[in-house]
Amino acid sequence: MANGGVKRIMLFPTVEFIIFFLAVLTALVCYKNRKFQHTLLVIASFFFLYFSDNYLILLLIYTTILHYFIGKKIFDSEKIKEKKIFLWIGIGGSLGLLGFFKYMDFGIAQFNNLLMNLGISEIPLMNVVLPIGISFYTFQSISYIIDIYRGSLKPTNSILQYGLFVSFFPTLIAGPILRASDFLPQLKEKISNLKSNYRLRRFSINSKNLKIGITLMSIGFLKKIFFADNIAPMVDNVFNNPIGHETFTIILGTIGFGLQVYGDFSGYSDIAIGAALIIGINVPANFRKPFFATSPSDFWRRWHISLSTWVRDYLYFPLIFKNRNSSKRLFASLFTSFFLLGLWHGAGWNFIIFGIIHGIYVAVDTVIRQRLPYLSENRFLKSRTGKIVSILITQYLIFFAFIAFRVRDFDHMFYSMQKYLIWDFQIDSTINFIQANEFSVFLILIFIILQIVMLKIKNVAERISSLKMQYWVIFLSILMILVVLFYRGSAEEFIYFEF
Repeated sequence: MANGGVKRIMLFPTVEFIIFFLAVLTALVCYKNRKFQHTLLVIASFFFLYFSDNYLILLLIYTTILHYFIGKKIFDSEKIKEKKIFLWIGIGGSLGLLGFFKYMDFGIAQFNNLLMNLGISEIPLMNVVLPIGISFYTFQSISYIIDIYRGSLKPTNSILQYGLFVSFFPTLIAGPILRASDFLPQLKEKISNLKSNYRLRRFSINSKNLKIGITLMSIGFLKKIFFADNIAPMVDNVFNNPIGHETFTIILGTIGFGLQVYGDFSGYSDIAIGAALIIGINVPANFRKPFFATSPSDFWRRWHISLSTWVRDYLYFPLIFKNRNSSKRLFASLFTSFFLLGLWHGAGWNFIIFGIIHGIYVAVDTVIRQRLPYLSENRFLKSRTGKIVSILITQYLIFFAFIAFRVRDFDHMFYSMQKYLIWDFQIDSTINFIQANEFSVFLILIFIILQIVMLKIKNVAERISSLKMQYWVIFLSILMILVVLFYRGSAEEFIYFEF
């Protein structure tokens, strides 16, 4: 992992987190003082990061202080030029840190490749430790000052409230990426009909949110520990050294990795959203049945929604704003946005390739829809068969891009991509591989079946939590039994902790 210097991480599926979370809830229930509750959540959130990141928590403190005061300066400045100066100070102050900690060694390595070709001595790597969650809280902080600059948000007058927005522990390490306009209003409550009469909100745990929150967390643990962690060994068996594997083995490994990433990250999001809801904070959904997307553009409206909408609102829209009717400008803006989205995922050429592939997908898809608007009314594409065909083609393309996400070695990556696209129709080794990885393959089939069954079911967690108490307890007990029985001894780190 990128944060290789960190030995302790308070993973969600650990005893440490359960004890920590129960302690926070107990304190919230026992002490009703509003300011105490808000202060407690801020202290708990900073401790949550300190437990894993130690002294690197200073970066979070720096980001919090910087953007709180930059936001006020932007709002108070009367001249556009002054607002813009403060905005760029805030953006530069955060992106500078992110660039140093996340990309410095990658940049040195690329520079060393150039020096090696010129016969010049290499520059030693700095071995910079990547601070946990820095990509997420950096983006949250940047969106805050941009919204103030645009006039769509007023800065909070409380550094305590802003600190809670930046550091809120359920979402701190791996999202979802929060928006101040959604989060900050939840920290206040109105006390009269006067528009400006607000006070700090008192957090209380109600039975409805508790049941939905526990249900979401249980589903998240199931996705992560039962599915993702037990599919991971098969994926590793394919991609640790894919050379020599048959086409269908590569395809099976690719499908397995796509489901592993989804189970891992959507599982984390479910746990984070559930934990936040128990406390009393609503966090937007981060996934919406992405494997039923009918186009690459549709996929990014369903996958990692908090990141894709952030890139759309704060990068793509500013790039395309002045010339929306130009196909070249549209293509270039989408390509640039996804290039940077790929780079956001990590300091590696594989992530850049991942972003470029998706940029091409979405740009081509968007330009075609712009040039051929009648396709949206095509009878076949609107039919059930047409939608199934669209889903299958889209997912085949999406899973192809997952190869770049998973495989960092270029030779391994290009071999896997070639086998994925150009079928060899050999099955002997694939049959042996399936027999050697029966449980992982079984889980993949079960996961796919569950996705199909739940396709038309909305608000799954709410529907489960609305069951009669005895049935709800039985259902959750079954989920937890599966989690405990198939726990692999130690929880694998969530994939998106690396970013």
